[in-house]
Amino acid sequence: MEELNFTTVTEFIILGFPVFPDLQTPFFLLFLLIYLIVLMGNLTIITLTCLDARLHTPMYFFLCNLSFIDISYTSVTLPKLLDILLRKSHRISVNGCFTQLYFFLCLTCVEFVIISVMAYDRYAAICNPLRYTIIMNERICVLMATGAWFFGFLEPMTHTVLVSHFSFCGSNEINHYFCDISALLKLSCTSTSTINHISYIWSIMLGLPLFISTLVSYIYVISTILRIRSAEGRHKAFSTCSSHLTVVILFYGTMLCLYVRPTSMQSLDQNKLFALLYNVLIPLLNPMIYSLKNREVRSALRKVFTRKSFHSKIRRTFSVFVPVKHHSSEGVQGVQFRPFVQSISYY
Repeated sequence: MEELNFTTVTEFIILGFPVFPDLQTPFFLLFLLIYLIVLMGNLTIITLTCLDARLHTPMYFFLCNLSFIDISYTSVTLPKLLDILLRKSHRISVNGCFTQLYFFLCLTCVEFVIISVMAYDRYAAICNPLRYTIIMNERICVLMATGAWFFGFLEPMTHTVLVSHFSFCGSNEINHYFCDISALLKLSCTSTSTINHISYIWSIMLGLPLFISTLVSYIYVISTILRIRSAEGRHKAFSTCSSHLTVVILFYGTMLCLYVRPTSMQSLDQNKLFALLYNVLIPLLNPMIYSLKNREVRSALRKVFTRKSFHSKIRRTFSVFVPVKHHSSEGVQGVQFRPFVQSISYY
């Protein structure tokens, strides 16, 4: 029997976007701008939640988790892509590749859970407003967030360990802009049936229940809103969940396009496109969606900028305190409790 010649792979070569050789510099500037906007937008959401006591509610606590996930997503993949586009540094060590793969899968799992938890939070706020303070108390919120991060970092460990023990023969070029698991499996000489079965089992055990819980939560939310008699009441109730509903549609829409397409329609170039939408577009849009569609975030943003800059100068000059009237937000009122993060007050 003829023996196969296996090559021990010590590093991988991430191709990036080789079909556009003349656009590497414009791509670098574009992705650098996107990365800076993602950092600025999501850090703004986290900062506003910490500084404004009116945002110390369960929804904004989970939104902080989501913003941190978005920052981490882009920080796992985009810096290496920027290095590829700027310095043509396509090489990455085997350990570095598997580390990038592990954290990308972890953050994907955590985001699945956090989005489902946020959907349940909107269900509790709209469908059970009188019991909302009991259902979504501080202890429950912390436990939900801790569970999301725990399971998120536990589930991809099996995939990463299995892939790290695969044999890679022939080419070591990854036709992607980061170490994506589908691109790595294309290079493997080892049978991928085991990892495919494990992925299927985890999808049934974790992914499907989370998707169904999100779907059921919003079915109850929408049915409750439609039963409200006044148009103004329906508008106020819908405004409390419209931002998160938009994020859910973007997230699941992109994930379905990426992973639930027929095998005959899948290609690595298409996977790169959908991965860009998921890994770059959603973290870019999330802060905009929550800031543009949410009155409380807009109010907190105005308060921070106007009070910190202009009013602080007046106080330093005249040493007087200027009281400010606080207006209650519209829609279903969230429960305010002791802040999860030590807040800083400008007053």
